Amino acid sequence: MTTTSPAKRRLENYLPPEGVPIMFDLASLGTRLGAQIVDVLITFGGVFVVILLVVWSGLLAGSALVTLFLLLVFFVRIPYYIFSELVWNGRTLGKRITKIRVISTDGRRLTPHQITARNLMKEIEVFTPITTLIGASAMTGLEQTVLILWVLLVLIIPFTNRRRQRLGDMIAGTVVVDQPKTTLLPDLATAPLASSRGYEFHPEHLEIYGRFELQTLETILRSPPKGPEERKRVHDIARTIIGKIGYHEKVPQNQEWEFLVDFYRYQREYLESRQLFGDARENKFHADKTDDA
Repeated sequence: MTTTSPAKRRLENYLPPEGVPIMFDLASLGTRLGAQIVDVLITFGGVFVVILLVVWSGLLAGSALVTLFLLLVFFVRIPYYIFSELVWNGRTLGKRITKIRVISTDGRRLTPHQITARNLMKEIEVFTPITTLIGASAMTGLEQTVLILWVLLVLIIPFTNRRRQRLGDMIAGTVVVDQPKTTLLPDLATAPLASSRGYEFHPEHLEIYGRFELQTLETILRSPPKGPEERKRVHDIARTIIGKIGYHEKVPQNQEWEFLVDFYRYQREYLESRQLFGDARENKFHADKTDDA
């Protein structure tokens, strides 16, 4: 699902196997063009060096030299795009410089099949038609017109769909996005104590919830409440947890935020300790092993 804003289009609801939604900025067409120019300069630059050496040595000339050039371009360009995206997980040197990357639309890691498919389609879409137009002098006017129309059509396609996908992306199930900046958020478990008193929790309080609820609570605790609606949300969550875990100690309303932070710490430590023994609790519906005995 995508939404459109005046400045950028965003790819929303990107759901990786871990189950935590991630939102990426779709790469602009200008940035993608810049990355493509860099990659073309890299691939053609290497080929031109070889051609200059062949010319200097006098081994080939005329049509044979042109044929060698076309073959080198083909056999350098395809491996370059495929292997670089395989090694750098959806990035060529051009994409690394412009800080964009290819991702799979199904939320999973890019597969060799997807990378190969999208880059072979690039040959069919643009490179082979353009190379044919430049190198084939015996083409009729109709054939040249057809190739030109084909190239124009495939170049227009990214402008006509919300995810800015070209044909190769549609076939491979990929999309090009901005490389997100890595920002490490502070660890809530090592932050200063939430309250001067510190609420304590026992195993019977902590065996109710699982990893999913802990991640949800952490997301909430990243932003302290500022308005009445947010404070009411904190109140509702705190009272729900208090009732669910059977917490009998009194929690004043002005201490509910501190209660949630302390509960998060205890719950995280408890789940991590169980994880060490291979007893991971996914969510509150996760049945204990003892339940099946």
